[in-house]
Amino acid sequence: MFEKLGLQLYTIRDYLTDPESTDAAFARLAELGYTEAQTAGTDYFGAKEFGDLAKKHGISIIGTHYKWSEVLENPDKVIEVHKIWGAKNLGLGSSPSETRTSLPELKKFIDQFNRCAELYAKEGIRMTFHNHHFDFCRIDGTKTIMDLLVENLDPVNTSFVLDTCWVSVGGGDVVDWIEKLQGRLDILHLKDRYIQKLEDTKHYVHAITEVGNGALCWDRIMPAAEKIGVKHYVVEQDNNFSGTPFDSLKMTADFLAKYKK
Repeated sequence: MFEKLGLQLYTIRDYLTDPESTDAAFARLAELGYTEAQTAGTDYFGAKEFGDLAKKHGISIIGTHYKWSEVLENPDKVIEVHKIWGAKNLGLGSSPSETRTSLPELKKFIDQFNRCAELYAKEGIRMTFHNHHFDFCRIDGTKTIMDLLVENLDPVNTSFVLDTCWVSVGGGDVVDWIEKLQGRLDILHLKDRYIQKLEDTKHYVHAITEVGNGALCWDRIMPAAEKIGVKHYVVEQDNNFSGTPFDSLKMTADFLAKYKK
């Protein structure tokens, strides 16, 4: 159901600190079958050198998660970096904290996001928004942050990076949201979760895990994503690795192999 498997590089953030470790990390990703990447930062130790290392190992940088302040205040540099990498999606990992509790601040953010998106669209770059669980809170008592984002973000110049785990933690149905975002969902974050009992307590919390090792129903999610035309399938695992991040990424790649065209 997908041709290329990608990785949100936040998963291996500790291995991208310098050219030598990045070179080795990209080599390992390529061995595991990951050929696309989405960044989680600005230009690391240098946009050109970072991009050249990705290309060396056959990894295409298809999108970013970038600092909101940079997006707003330094568009020329942001555009330059995206052109160096060939990235067509300019991502925001989450909304500013003040927008999560203030409806006026959220409306201000949406307006800024749309104006930025119009500017970047002129350079062939589409702005994307990545959700978390807190985006499913009812900010005005009736509608959630996600509801208002879907209703008010420009459907032409913006898109969403739907994170399957955070939809589930936020109480949403992943397939329902995939279908709701048809035409506005270029990148899907593949992330699984389960319920974990804290040691020596009676408390239970959600925990992120390898794709296929949790509670999400991938036999429903993957066909739904293919049906609505998702372009990039990007794995992300924030923490809770089974050994190293690369051990977990192998487990995920092995599980997802059944959905590969």
